[in-house]
Amino acid sequence: MSYIVVVDREGQEHRLDALNGWRIMEIIRDHELPIKGECGGCCSCATCHVYVDDDWRARLPQREDEEDEMLDEAFGVEDNSRLSCQILFSEDLEGLRVYLAPEGA
Repeated sequence: MSYIVVVDREGQEHRLDALNGWRIMEIIRDHELPIKGECGGCCSCATCHVYVDDDWRARLPQREDEEDEMLDEAFGVEDNSRLSCQILFSEDLEGLRVYLAPEGA
């Protein structure tokens, strides 16, 4: 089974089973980690904000304008910030490591 690694807000690592074609937000939420994803993956909120590990940043598709606009409304945005609803898991992302952004992001 493919997987991603999510570091929660307390610094604990979670290895989560991941399915091809699923949004990273869906994977995190389905494993009952504290991520909201209020818009359900429509890129119309910023409640699925994560930080992508530096080793993975170049492997992900670039942010689209719509994602950048939503991140403008998020709290604690960094260069490695992404909306996890905009990252689709594929085998190329096996072992992807992300960090949950602070609450209110």
